[in-house]
Amino acid sequence: MPLKKGTISMRSSSHSLKAISVTFDDDHAVANAGLIQPATLAEHLGLRELFDEYVQLGAGPGHANVGLKAMTLIYSALAGGDCIEDTDRMRVAATTEVLGHGVRAPSTLGTFLRSFTWGHVAQLDRVFDESIRRSWQAGAGPGVGPVTLDVDSTICETYGLKKQGARFGYTNVRGYHPLLATVAGTEEVVGVRLRGGNAHTGRGVAGFLTQVFNRVRRAGATGPMVLRADSGFYSSKVTQACAKAEVSYSVTVRTSKALHKVIAAIEEEDWTPIPYWIDDGAEVAETTYRPFSPKHPEVRLIVRRVKPTPGSQLALFSTYDYHAFITDREGETVYLEADHRRHAVVEDVIRDLKYGVGVNHLPSGRFCANAAWMTLNVIAHNLGRWVGRIGLGREATSMTTKTLRTRMLNMPGRMTTSGGRRTLHLPRAWPWEEQFNTILGGNAFPSHQLGRARGGCCPGERLRLSRVETLRGPLDEADVEAERLDPPCESLRLDGWIVTTEEVIDTGVVVEGTRAE
Repeated sequence: MPLKKGTISMRSSSHSLKAISVTFDDDHAVANAGLIQPATLAEHLGLRELFDEYVQLGAGPGHANVGLKAMTLIYSALAGGDCIEDTDRMRVAATTEVLGHGVRAPSTLGTFLRSFTWGHVAQLDRVFDESIRRSWQAGAGPGVGPVTLDVDSTICETYGLKKQGARFGYTNVRGYHPLLATVAGTEEVVGVRLRGGNAHTGRGVAGFLTQVFNRVRRAGATGPMVLRADSGFYSSKVTQACAKAEVSYSVTVRTSKALHKVIAAIEEEDWTPIPYWIDDGAEVAETTYRPFSPKHPEVRLIVRRVKPTPGSQLALFSTYDYHAFITDREGETVYLEADHRRHAVVEDVIRDLKYGVGVNHLPSGRFCANAAWMTLNVIAHNLGRWVGRIGLGREATSMTTKTLRTRMLNMPGRMTTSGGRRTLHLPRAWPWEEQFNTILGGNAFPSHQLGRARGGCCPGERLRLSRVETLRGPLDEADVEAERLDPPCESLRLDGWIVTTEEVIDTGVVVEGTRAE
């Protein structure tokens, strides 16, 4: 009942937050339990082994256990960590069990990154290259379909004055100026190169693109390939690199007097209206143009003209705003112009790299350490894309890293053991439970022909079987000895995986299980 007019009495509830006590005492709790998804895929792709194989830091203080340290940084980035210290949350309670390996301390990881030279960054690039090839063979690739690549650069702002290579660039912001190449439609990154902040947009782009084209072809893309770029990459070196690799191009033209003259010569009846938010607000036309020099062969020049926004200052001084690009592609003018404008999707990938993983924060004072950090974060970004693309198919095409983290990765869990079998318990009635199970269940993550078989492995052991067998459950030492027989059989079947005996011997894998009678 009201105590007096305009008031009501409030009773204390047994559900009051004051009644909850908090204690940190659960050794079985798992933070970011959903990391079991990218960890499972990374295990199937053999990422950790790739780091150990390709990255050799010599006698540097951080040379040991390269794979463990690299994967720790990758999982931390996927969980939302944007600095080295954030990896500490991967070390709590039973979290390491869903990762499949131990996690190194932030101080150890800092030493690891500072051990990189530019040559070691190139070794890391080989891991990046092979990871794309394996994931595309596992189902994430375009196969014989067309591939559209977008190249762009971005500014990664820094605040410290002692960071090597951090300089003021054309935006008057202190930082770094990396190059990036992405795949349109999947938002994968297939090329990354850290540069100083004062680097010109097009510096080193020809060699960078050649590397990207070769990487994409090696990964298994056999269909037609197109490169889209803005005016910062308007250069004969870019078009020559495309021609050499048999890649079509679509590059925005830098404004010049010669360009204005060519556009002014276009007849009024040659302009074709295109859909725009203002009625009759945009039109396109096509002509020919000699880019870069008067001796260059003529190419297609496609121009879009747009009426200024009503009421803007531009409307006082000009009738149209012009946007032109050159291309060697075949097709209708209207379609090619619309496709060139879709180059803007590269900004979505850059945003995801900066705010989905840790590219926006380059933590070290050493340039090569930051280059290694950027490559590892790009691999983390790709791993998140592959989790969705391989597990859910095209349904996950628009799933950003932040969305993946919210729905799949950042959920609490609890690890229990019963009868020698470990179980990861996740929240009941999780809204995206079906998607989570789809990714992990069945053939969501198909085995790679170079990957290890699921189950325990003992480096250095050699397993030979006399016939094809199905293995299940634990396998004791006596059974291992009994299985070392000659002649070897042709293949081993394990939970639907086929692993040839030759691969088992070469990789040194012992598959745990008991013989099925």
